[in-house]
Amino acid sequence: MTIAIMQPYFLPYIGYLQLMNEVDKFIFYDDVAFINRGWVNRNRILVNGKDFMLTVPLKDASQNKRIADIDLSDDPKWRQKLLQTLGQSYRKAPFYKTVFPLLEKIVNLEVRTIAELVRESFPLLNDYLGIQTELVPSSDRYNNSELRGQERILDICLQEKATRYINPIGGMELYDRQRFADAGIELFFIQSKRVEYPQFQNEFIPWLSIADVLMFNDVPTMQEMLKEFELI
Repeated sequence: MTIAIMQPYFLPYIGYLQLMNEVDKFIFYDDVAFINRGWVNRNRILVNGKDFMLTVPLKDASQNKRIADIDLSDDPKWRQKLLQTLGQSYRKAPFYKTVFPLLEKIVNLEVRTIAELVRESFPLLNDYLGIQTELVPSSDRYNNSELRGQERILDICLQEKATRYINPIGGMELYDRQRFADAGIELFFIQSKRVEYPQFQNEFIPWLSIADVLMFNDVPTMQEMLKEFELI
């Protein structure tokens, strides 16, 4: 059993999906504090040849609240505006006619919170890409919020009877490989390789939202891109 644990990110970069595709169970870490100006409700897309921050507006967002408790904006027009930005930016992209309806389904999901929006978006994305990983929100189980940092992650691994845990490369200084080994769990870190593809006639801008990757690449190409990483 291989698992990963990540905060829910809206239309994240391809490395997030590489990690999801590599594990048996992916846990959305949604019962931790929301981070202002983080990646939970926003990501970068291509607009007029430059990167642009696409943002899902939230209601009363605060670092004093759990991600699972942050509601989407009450403004009824935000979905239309967000889709309009995506549509205008990518209408000439090669896979627009296939991908834009998928993004419409995601943005128009009838959910209340940002955590639900992200969580419910991935069955749609994963079905399109052929990813079969089981998805679980941490707020639904585990009951270990009194633990912090590595010890909480380790406890989730033990509850899931995991034998391997994979974390993004940025967490190398946060986790002790020997501590996991003592619990019978192999610890790995995933390092995404730079994946390039044509973005209209522009100079390539890396690590944009998966929405950008989808617009310029067919499914077989993207399935190969999902393998472009190293485990350390």
